[in-house]
Amino acid sequence: MPPGVEYHRVYAGEKRRFGRGIVAIFLLFAGLIVFGQACLAAASAIDSQLLGRTGFTPLQFAAGALSLALLIPYSMLLQRWLYGVPARSLHSVAGCFRFGVFGRALLVFGPLVLIVMSVGFFAPDDRIPWGTADLIAFFVIGMTLTPLAAAGEEYGVRGLMFRVVGSWTRGSLSGAILGITLTTVLFSLFHGSLDPYILGSYLVLFGAMAIITWRTGGLEVAVVLHGVYNVSAIVLATTLHLDLRGDLSSRGEIVGTPVNLVPSAGLAVITAIIWWTTRKSGPARTPAISSEQNVAVGSRS
Repeated sequence: MPPGVEYHRVYAGEKRRFGRGIVAIFLLFAGLIVFGQACLAAASAIDSQLLGRTGFTPLQFAAGALSLALLIPYSMLLQRWLYGVPARSLHSVAGCFRFGVFGRALLVFGPLVLIVMSVGFFAPDDRIPWGTADLIAFFVIGMTLTPLAAAGEEYGVRGLMFRVVGSWTRGSLSGAILGITLTTVLFSLFHGSLDPYILGSYLVLFGAMAIITWRTGGLEVAVVLHGVYNVSAIVLATTLHLDLRGDLSSRGEIVGTPVNLVPSAGLAVITAIIWWTTRKSGPARTPAISSEQNVAVGSRS
């Protein structure tokens, strides 16, 4: 990796490489669609032919989560193939997954996200009957695969796509602004809702994840926040016997309320805290090349 650069500038060079970036984004979303269709087709075949089930089942929910989780290795593969950067560098500017950063974020910010997400479930909603086996299956899937699905979205969008778009400008700050804006707007619209409250919650969620990734120099904190956000929503929805299938399959028809913006307020506070703690140091950067490394490079050349 290039030394002394911010997370979104790892792909930046003398040339902007717009064509390569467009190919990377196209392959990313193509993979998202192909993985989703393949996993859902396999789940539907098992449900109908082996289990004799139709409609929205725990297996289909697991297939959707698994297809998103596959974006983690897929994004790393695209980075290595198209930009020649080590796959592990997608984790952070340190070139590895920083478990300490992940653990501290989970302990400090996880409870706040859980609380603000729970507020919206006090509002009355339609209840539907759920079988005990399905509820247990949704709980297990929600606690295991849903965090991986959230991480897959982060690695694909706030990881690969943010780096691609962030390398298209001459300056670091302009790259961050372009990368944050473009990834946030496109991925929010990709979720299929134009309701002002629903779309607003997506814009805040994905914008916060992008800003946090930029300032912390990695995906660990964003993975924590997005994972807790999604897990709490899934577990609470099944606990209260809500229509999970309707909420996931007809997002464009859902009418939002101001309650949908309560989690957004919590994410805005967390983003402000992270910005404040990095106000002096600035965004984290890749390690600089030491004098010993310079000598080693010179001797090899």
